[in-house]
Amino acid sequence: METKIRSLRDDIDKLNLEILEKLSERAKIAEAIGELQTQTGSSHYDPVREAEMLDALTAANDGPFSDATVKSLFKQIFQASMQLEQEQDKKTYLTSRSKDRGDTIVEIRGTRIGTGESPVLIAGPCAIESKEQVDVTAAKVASRGVTLFRGGAFKPRTDPYSFQGLGEEGLKLGRAAADAHGLAFVAEIMDARDLPAFEQYADVLQVGARNMQNFTLLKAIGQSRKPVLLKRGLSATIQEWVMAAEYLLYEGNPNVILCERGIRTYEPTTRNTLDVSAVALAKQETHLPVVVDVTHSGGRRDLLVPLTKAALAIGADGIMMEVHPNPAVALSDQKQQVDFDTFDAYLEATGYDKKLTPDRHEVYGF
Repeated sequence: METKIRSLRDDIDKLNLEILEKLSERAKIAEAIGELQTQTGSSHYDPVREAEMLDALTAANDGPFSDATVKSLFKQIFQASMQLEQEQDKKTYLTSRSKDRGDTIVEIRGTRIGTGESPVLIAGPCAIESKEQVDVTAAKVASRGVTLFRGGAFKPRTDPYSFQGLGEEGLKLGRAAADAHGLAFVAEIMDARDLPAFEQYADVLQVGARNMQNFTLLKAIGQSRKPVLLKRGLSATIQEWVMAAEYLLYEGNPNVILCERGIRTYEPTTRNTLDVSAVALAKQETHLPVVVDVTHSGGRRDLLVPLTKAALAIGADGIMMEVHPNPAVALSDQKQQVDFDTFDAYLEATGYDKKLTPDRHEVYGF
């Protein structure tokens, strides 16, 4: 009896190997079909085709498995094949961290942003309001070692009666202040028609959360060679965010920086909710640098330090924040911008008063 059982088990082992060989052969054919579907822009999932295959299988089924069992088994095979096709597609994305692609380092006037570099700090006012305001702020952040100066000249506002920015005049003021203090200038672009002015005055083109899926804008600035800082949309998934970056790379611009700025949730205590997991996933799934806007993430000055530490701990390549000489009279975001004394305290509390190493030793002591 034992001999018979061993013999039958040997037969099963042989059949297992034959089934595995056939499954592998089927998977290779499915991958080839998936590649052709990708090239033609067709969907990988065809429910009509799946139903036809299942009908053919159950019609040919002579037992001992029931039709329901046969369908269940083959649906698992179909699903595994679909996952192979999706993984194959994933590898073709320009944003994807494939085996042969190293980390992208974006260099802006000598400041390097990306994996292996010291985390950067991007600081400046929410909006450029006047020559005096932008110049004194640029002088302040430059005196503390900041090299990347942010300032909004075109402001997307929910309320159409709110301050919308100074427009091109704001760009000129920001450029002049940055040049006077040896800074690179980061400014938000809202309209592709303004690209020539931004090409002239800005060092980094910022795409705001509300324009993350403005595909006309993405295509236009993707053809520029200016570095782009791409903010995640208010309710965008990580995949949508990364695909927005894909537009930029597809158009030929390799200098893309992702920016997590918090997402809208049901929590009313903070302006947004900082999604630290998105930072880790973006670093893991893409080769692009990732920075975190701690000002918009929480919308509260008392959260700037802990949010910064959380962002750097999980691997962010830099931090973005808003600084204003007198936030109480700012024309936008009065409650979340910090004054100069608070900025000094922030630098000390986060370790940015020293040059942080890539390993963040100064902040965390490990």
